[in-house]
Amino acid sequence: MIPKTSSQLAALVGGALEGSGDIAFTGLSSLADATEHEATFITSDAHAKLWAHCRARIAIVASQVKAQLSHQAANASISNTSEQIAGAQARALIRVDNADLAVAKVLEAFAPQVTLPALGTHASAVIDASATIGKDARIGALVSVGAGTHIGNGCVLHAGARVAANVTLGQHCVIHSNAFIDERCVLGARVIIHASAVIGGDGFGYRPAADGKSLTRIPHTGNVVLDDDVEIGANTCVDRAKFGSTRIGAGTKIDNLCQIAHGCRIGRMTVIAGMCGLAGSVTVGDGVQIGGYCGIGDHKTIGDGARVAAKSAVMNDIPAGATWGGMPAQDIREELRVIAAIRKLPQWSRKLRTLFEEQTKLPATDPLKGPSKAQ
Repeated sequence: MIPKTSSQLAALVGGALEGSGDIAFTGLSSLADATEHEATFITSDAHAKLWAHCRARIAIVASQVKAQLSHQAANASISNTSEQIAGAQARALIRVDNADLAVAKVLEAFAPQVTLPALGTHASAVIDASATIGKDARIGALVSVGAGTHIGNGCVLHAGARVAANVTLGQHCVIHSNAFIDERCVLGARVIIHASAVIGGDGFGYRPAADGKSLTRIPHTGNVVLDDDVEIGANTCVDRAKFGSTRIGAGTKIDNLCQIAHGCRIGRMTVIAGMCGLAGSVTVGDGVQIGGYCGIGDHKTIGDGARVAAKSAVMNDIPAGATWGGMPAQDIREELRVIAAIRKLPQWSRKLRTLFEEQTKLPATDPLKGPSKAQ
């Protein structure tokens, strides 16, 4: 049910309501952009300063916010129509333990319905006779499904998706437009593959030929296994293993434009932001957070619960629970000390130049007469 008042919103997010429960709203927006007809959210004391000038009359407030927040709107914030007289300027605050999760619930309630292919198989789809399609599946226009492939119950294949031979899709998977699942790959339940992603392409493996004049391509005979609830972003590639499986654990989310090379093993509930590249046979533990634009060298191991700062170049194993960053990556505390030192280099350089100039001021001498009397 879509909430329409502040009290209904509090009930939806399981928050403690302060102020009026009868304030109507029609959606959610940021503190800077919200209108008087929308709710907003406050996640920090820094953001709380914007509340006094925000036009919204309802705010979801994180538990860590300690700033005093008024229940009254600024007079300049809301137009003074006749309907807003007699206390209509009142505001409502909804206190929650986790504002991000609360906002996710609200966005889900207000999210527009996703357009899905019709139940069944579109007339233009090409389904091999030996493929099996589960009940309540939706197969869109120009989809192709190869021989021996199984599409689970309730799966959605959007227009142009391609699933090769002998692939297994678990129940309620969603394959978006123009994504490609190559042969023998296995997807668990509720896996989401976004547009133009490629699952199971050949790994990047070459060796110099015996004659030294060309490169020999190394065959990759393995597959890719994506466990339940994995989500792969648009234009991301997950390569098949040389042998065995490239595997991504349950609940892991990978952003757009990432490269997961052959033979990688990624654990459960890990998040990898956009533009990251994992070289071959990297092992990533459970609950790892990898910031955007990171590069991770081949055969490296990142332990459970580790965090890697954005734009890091990982050239060594990272222990479980550690936070690393930098190029090359190191413990973040050491990296921050290095950054602080680098920022002082211009100041130190000027001091060293001055000191050097003072130390090198030698007395003027005549090679025949020696030092002058003035010296």
